[in-house]
Amino acid sequence: MKAYQSDIAKFDATETQVLGISMDSFAANRRFAQDIGVTFPLLSDWHRTVVKDYGLLDEKSGYSARATFVIDKEGIIKHIEEGRTAIDPTGAYQACNVFEHKKS
Repeated sequence: MKAYQSDIAKFDATETQVLGISMDSFAANRRFAQDIGVTFPLLSDWHRTVVKDYGLLDEKSGYSARATFVIDKEGIIKHIEEGRTAIDPTGAYQACNVFEHKKS
């Protein structure tokens, strides 16, 4: 999350909205955002709906895989990163930058 916050200006320049989603409660997300200085919204997936719908929840362990999705304004997934690379905003930014240039 900190890496995305550090690069937030790059995402803003491509007219991109950055959102974080966690299975933690709203209160825990609010506190986490304050603790690390995140200014973009952190949403709660307390009921595990999003992680189930996106195929990220390991039902056995109860944990979700880390993932980054770039979704266009029509709701179509254009880019996915899972695992360790999902915490690095580089791939997501590059995907967003490609969309911005295609609009021009």
